[in-house]
Amino acid sequence: MPRDTRRLSPQVIVLGFVSLLNDSASEMIYPLLPIFITTTLGASPVIVGLIEGAADALASILKFIAGAWSDRVRHRKPMIATGYLLAAGSRALIGAASSWTAVLSARLIDRTGKGIRSAPRDAMISDVTAAGQRGRAYGFHRAMDHLGAVIGPLVATLLLSGLHVPLRHMFFIAVIPGLIAVFLLLALLKEPSREQRADSPAARSDGRVGPLSPGFYRLIAAIALFSLANSSDAFLLLQAHASGVSTAMLPLLWAAHHLVKSLLSTHAGALSDRVPRRYVVAFGWLLYAVTYFFFPAARSVPAFFALFVFYALPFVFSEGAERALISDFVPAAARGKSFGIYYLVSGFGVLVGSLIFGELYQRVSIQSAFSAGAVLALLAAIVIALPPRAPRESSSASPVADVEEGMAARTQHLRRMTAAYFSNASCRSRRGTAAAARRFLRAGCPRAESGMHRQIGLERHVALPDLVAAVAETL
Repeated sequence: MPRDTRRLSPQVIVLGFVSLLNDSASEMIYPLLPIFITTTLGASPVIVGLIEGAADALASILKFIAGAWSDRVRHRKPMIATGYLLAAGSRALIGAASSWTAVLSARLIDRTGKGIRSAPRDAMISDVTAAGQRGRAYGFHRAMDHLGAVIGPLVATLLLSGLHVPLRHMFFIAVIPGLIAVFLLLALLKEPSREQRADSPAARSDGRVGPLSPGFYRLIAAIALFSLANSSDAFLLLQAHASGVSTAMLPLLWAAHHLVKSLLSTHAGALSDRVPRRYVVAFGWLLYAVTYFFFPAARSVPAFFALFVFYALPFVFSEGAERALISDFVPAAARGKSFGIYYLVSGFGVLVGSLIFGELYQRVSIQSAFSAGAVLALLAAIVIALPPRAPRESSSASPVADVEEGMAARTQHLRRMTAAYFSNASCRSRRGTAAAARRFLRAGCPRAESGMHRQIGLERHVALPDLVAAVAETL
């Protein structure tokens, strides 16, 4: 289990364990689902592809909708809990299914749950984490998710091979960890209200936000390019099996892959808090290109084990840093929307990339398919590594969307922040004239002055007289 969580917020830790439990349940049954559909229910492989394609497309669309909606509501927690509850219930529906159409309905419910929870969950992690700790927080969450991907298949193997549990019963058993995850979330997760997280000048009085910055869309363009390279991992397993890796060895191969992710993701995320995140992401994508270049040359079981372990490293470096980088580029009031865009673009990018890879794999050559993926990943790494037009260092980035929006936007932001400061009981006694406000900032409470500067992240862009004027206007 990932260690050294003492500097992470309680919400991040709770969401990490919730993800571990849910992913354990999901990965317990996911490898069994194609067998259940084709052998128990008698459907064709084409139906398997239809079910999974429709489910993933629905999830990508709902992630965008749910993310934008979570910015408008007071709390994201109900959406996250609903998403995990739908996922848990869908597994029982699969166990009770008597036809492939029932499985399709259950998978659509499962992906609806994933679509509802993913963007609000990632936005909440940003809501409760300081900018300089977001890489570590997202890395920890991904590590717990991958740890669940290790535990789930091992539990399934034990139940099926050791205890000889019937295949259909596995889906009902998988409901249990999912329900425990929902209980933990409802009982332990506390979150800031919408007012507490709306700390950006891009937020408007009607709850809407202004347009996202060009830097954010440039980041999304780079992620879209990499998503085209990031085709389905099923092709890697197919290549391994075609080269001599036995069916029984494939789960161990996949478990080793996720184990590496679980052990290293937190540390790689923390690295992105100390160096510019775009370089960490670019390094991960470069490793992806190297892996894809060498994959067709593997011919033995040891070679595939080495490649699958190495193949975990691109995601170790990129997954947490990507999410933290998105948080750096957007205001607090648009975090849900931004993560929704991220999931929508990456989801459909992977879908299109998988279709392109499959066509090249089948009609041209295996080498051409992997080479195309390597080239796209290399181009994406170059794009994201280029310096942004308006740089914002990720290790000290604030929630402000664009510090160059002008003095009027900054002053509006300062009014909200100072109002929040003076609503605190320790500051109520300091209310008074503009001169009192000036004394409060310069002499009476210097700690609050530096704290305010750090919170809004405008140390080098707003002069002290502007702060004083904003404070005086709120008195």
